[in-house]
Amino acid sequence: MKLEDKKILVFGSGKSGVGAADALIKVGAEPIIYEGNTQISPQEVLDRIKGDYNPDIYVGALPQEVMDSLDLVVMSPGVPLDIDLVKQFYAKGIPVWGELELAYRMGKGKVLAITGTNGKTTTTALVGQIMRDYEDSVFVVGNIGTPYTGVSLFMKEDSVTVAEVSSFQLETIDEFHPRVSAILNITEDHLNRHHTMEEYIRVKELIIKNQTPQDVCVLNYEDEVLRRFGESIPESGPKVIWFSSLHDLEEGICLRGKEITYREGNQEYIVATTDQLKLLGRHNYENVMAAVAMAYNAGVPMESIHESICKFTAVEHRIEYVTEQNGVAYYNDSKGTNTDAAIKAIQAMNRPTLLIGGGYDKEADYHPWIQEFNGKVRYLVLIGQTREKIQAAAEECGFTDTILADNLEEAVKICAEKAKPGDAVLLSPACASWGQFDNYEQRGDMFKEYVHNL
Repeated sequence: MKLEDKKILVFGSGKSGVGAADALIKVGAEPIIYEGNTQISPQEVLDRIKGDYNPDIYVGALPQEVMDSLDLVVMSPGVPLDIDLVKQFYAKGIPVWGELELAYRMGKGKVLAITGTNGKTTTTALVGQIMRDYEDSVFVVGNIGTPYTGVSLFMKEDSVTVAEVSSFQLETIDEFHPRVSAILNITEDHLNRHHTMEEYIRVKELIIKNQTPQDVCVLNYEDEVLRRFGESIPESGPKVIWFSSLHDLEEGICLRGKEITYREGNQEYIVATTDQLKLLGRHNYENVMAAVAMAYNAGVPMESIHESICKFTAVEHRIEYVTEQNGVAYYNDSKGTNTDAAIKAIQAMNRPTLLIGGGYDKEADYHPWIQEFNGKVRYLVLIGQTREKIQAAAEECGFTDTILADNLEEAVKICAEKAKPGDAVLLSPACASWGQFDNYEQRGDMFKEYVHNL
């Protein structure tokens, strides 16, 4: 679809929505911004726009005549597709894209796309580092901080885009076609949006929808869902490259003792040893292996990959070391927005831990998280909407050292008072940040501020 002179409704006025509107103006389209949250005024939406244009803005209700005039709808990823207004778009035959599809249509060059329940941000940042060290024109986009639409018009034919892709974004793809894709893992998450695990899995697997035998999909051999998926990909689909932290693979990339080994036909490369990496924990070694497999299959030599992965440090908000005070180490894992991510953070801790958890309820089961404490957690300090729910789950698991706090600042103070030299204080909420914070970044930043203010 040519976008010039088209009337395009941008559904949502957050970072990705405004980024989409800015990009549409630049290609000669006529964006109309719609915001369903009636607590936000049209002026607030207008204030978010950086470009020198003044689009029509509708909040709450969308006039029928506007709907009848639309050529396309671009959805912000946070908006569910099963609400009545979106159903009306589909019923009228109006194409519905997400920001991911729009940016892909406007961009150029080669795309490397990463999805999965956990590890996306670290792996995306690492692939971005590897590609930047080797290629001239590289864009790292997605939830990692830069909206894809914000940079798509700057891309050239030899550009490489490394995209962190969520299930919300994959719901609305049409022609999106990564040269190399990766699904890192699939565990329970976002069931308030997708309703069933079957639907969540189906949407994640859409990342290979347009891939061909000339393309590559990197998959986690240790994930039962992904192993079945990889074995079922038809010959018309992408070539599968496995990574494994527990099995010695004949083909693909695996962890053999401390050696990360890549095998391809008769060739074998020892890419690096875990002692050479600055990342901690088996889950991070899996992220490294996925990144290596992606970069190598995108044409980067192993020598360059080795140099890049050995200098890479942990991303902000993902088991991020903050400081040590009075012999107590503080770690910010605000990116741990679900139980599986929070389990990995607990497993990575090598000290007795005071854990801060709780937040927005995504209808998760917290029992598996608590069962992984294994005597490592001294106190569980809970905040947010889920605090009583998690406390009840903890008691059912036989863990009774829970404390309820009114907010994050109070939780930090409680932990500081109860911590002993040699302990760690870990913010790893196992919940989303919404309700108390705008996003997990703000939550992590506030945690660090409260820690430094102790």
